[in-house]
Amino acid sequence: MGAMTQKVGVVGVGAVGQACAFALLLRGSAREIVLVDRTAERAAGAATDMRYGAPLSPAVDITSGDWGDLAGAGVVLICAGVNEKSGGATSRDDGRGRLRLLESNAAIFRDVVPRIVGAAPDAVLVAVTDPPDPLADLTRALAGHDRVLSTGTTIDTLRFRVHVAAELGVHPSSVEGLVVGEHGTSEVMLWSSVRVGAAPLLETLDGDGALDDLRERVERQVRFANITIIEGNDASQFGIGVACARITEAILRDERVVLPVAAHRDRYGVTIALPTVVGRSGAAGDLEPSMSADERHAFEASAATLREAARGIGVST
Repeated sequence: MGAMTQKVGVVGVGAVGQACAFALLLRGSAREIVLVDRTAERAAGAATDMRYGAPLSPAVDITSGDWGDLAGAGVVLICAGVNEKSGGATSRDDGRGRLRLLESNAAIFRDVVPRIVGAAPDAVLVAVTDPPDPLADLTRALAGHDRVLSTGTTIDTLRFRVHVAAELGVHPSSVEGLVVGEHGTSEVMLWSSVRVGAAPLLETLDGDGALDDLRERVERQVRFANITIIEGNDASQFGIGVACARITEAILRDERVVLPVAAHRDRYGVTIALPTVVGRSGAAGDLEPSMSADERHAFEASAATLREAARGIGVST
């Protein structure tokens, strides 16, 4: 695989696909963006609309096209499928959460992934559609290669940092905190390792009681952030759009930056989010963060949930 192309494909141009494309455009993440949707008019309309704003961004060509136009893409973001609202995954009391969408979206992935791989055999494939982790396992099986990531807990980690920072009155970039596991209800917030400007969180608070209160508030906000957003605005799209642009940059530029995306981990037998070195081949290594005994137990339970989900769509784990 010679010099990496600076081309990215976005497959599925609904709310999330459009937000990904817009973030890629505004950040100048790639030199070329191609939008592909089963409704060609929608892809064309979105690309044309964005192209009129493109002169005010770094040099980026944004077009719509067919499967063949993905040729030469270094990254393809797969955003096709039903979302939480249309798929009925918006109840806080439903333990399955985004996993309710799995069967419908697996059928769509079985259709689109072979087409993507046919056109762009060297691309890193990123499953964005919910639930992204089992869909990444399916993508890996369909593609027959390991250059497959899910967005994992990248957005959950950002939500975690945003909410902890708001509680403490600091900028989110000053909060080091990590969410691992499923992008979904079984995700694990690693409170034991949260740092604020290098100081352990507990040292910035008045005692354990304060931590318990803060923890309960933040966990609720982070775990159900997508539902709260959807209740107000139909789709959770902009945060994940920016996260996808950042992941795309890391791959296209072979940055080897560490992000909490999900890749297939032999140790757990499934695609699950952990801190991952992201570069030209997708995952270029992963790190095991320190976890308390409770966090480790919760992470193992999250892995079991994902293994069961993968088996449910016929992917052997």
